[in-house]
Order: sequence, then structure tokens, then C-alpha cells
Amino acid sequence: MSIPSTPTTNRFRRGMTAFALCTALLAGAAGCSDAGTTGAGARGQGGAVALSLAPAARPDLVEAVRAQAATAAWEAEAEALAAEAAPTATATTEQRRLAKTRFVANVGLAAGATYQWIVKPYKAGKFKKGTKGRWLALGKAGLAGAFAYNQLKRAVRNAEADPLLSKALAPLTAGIESLKGLGTKLRKGQVGDADISSLEGVINGVKDAGKSAGAEVVDKDVTVGQLTGG
Repeated sequence: MSIPSTPTTNRFRRGMTAFALCTALLAGAAGCSDAGTTGAGARGQGGAVALSLAPAARPDLVEAVRAQAATAAWEAEAEALAAEAAPTATATTEQRRLAKTRFVANVGLAAGATYQWIVKPYKAGKFKKGTKGRWLALGKAGLAGAFAYNQLKRAVRNAEADPLLSKALAPLTAGIESLKGLGTKLRKGQVGDADISSLEGVINGVKDAGKSAGAEVVDKDVTVGQLTGG
């Protein structure tokens, strides 16, 4: 069965959109910096205060801008995957084997990113207001949330080639879909115990479903570069 070119085109367009968004936001930050510099010459000490608050002097803000663009790219990718038509041809033995292999990889990445960048820092109190490095931690958590959602959507789609695995996952699709937008909530610091508990429940449920269908998942380490699509 030939592979359609549409998903590739869509991914390219989404990549360009995310790049344009990131560039525009960073340019805006630079513009604010220039304005702060001009204001410093005109207003003396008051201008110096404005300059100290300029985004160019705040690496954490630049990082947050990049995180926002990358999060949007991952969420767009997940939406596109969900919109693609499910395969209808009867799966062969080889297709079922590949489906399980891809499922295990997808869920392993989702679980690893969830624990490393969301659950672990949350339980360590790194998302609490006033904590040093909070916004950087939230930015990475936001990326991880969008990344995990994307990987779980991929896992569901890959599982469609294996009837047993697909059946085991069917009751969990609503839970996976509930994670849509999690990346944005995390980045804004708008999550609490219930959100984290729900996320862990979905991840563990998917892993258990895989195990019941002969596709046992092992968590994988995920780098920041992987979260941003690098």
C-alpha cells in the first residue's frame, strides 16, 4: 500500500508555521529591547529601568517564546494525525508486528517525557509560585505535555493495524483526547493535583492496555531537543 504524500506536506506546512511564529515573537522581543534602549537615552534613570526589563535581557522570556512555538507545533501535529483516515485494509502479520513496535516506541516516549518533565518536577515543587526557575520548568513541562499528547495520538493510530491492541485501547481514547491543550495549561502554570493525577492515569492505562495485548512498554528518556522536535 503506497504512503500518501499529504501528511508530509502538512508536516512541512506546520513546521514553517511554527518557525514563522517563533521568528515573529522573537522579533517582537528584540523590538521591545530596542525601544527600551532608546527610552534609556531619553529618560535617564527611568529608561535604564525599562531596559533592565526588556525581553532581550531576559533569556527565560526568550526560552518561553520558543517553548510556546514548539508546543503549538506539537499540538498541530497531533490534530493532523487525528484527522488522517484510519487504514481499512486487513492487517497482515507483519503489519501487526510493526504496529506493536511503533506503539511501544510512541508510548515509551510519552511516558518518559511525562515523568521526567512533568510529574517529577511537579512533585518536587518546581512549579510553585516564587520558586526559582519556575517559568523555565513550566516551559519544558508545556513542551512535554504537547509531546506526550502527540505521541499517544500516534500510538492509537499505529495500533489500528492490530485488532487486539486497538480493541484494548478503545476505552482510553476519550482520556487521551482530554490531554489536548495540556501543554498550554502547563506552560501557563494552570495545573494542579487533579491534572497531574489524570495525566498519570491515562499514561498508566495506555501502558496496561499495551501489556494486555502483548505490547509491553518501557519508559524512554526524552531530551529537551526531542521535545522541541530536534
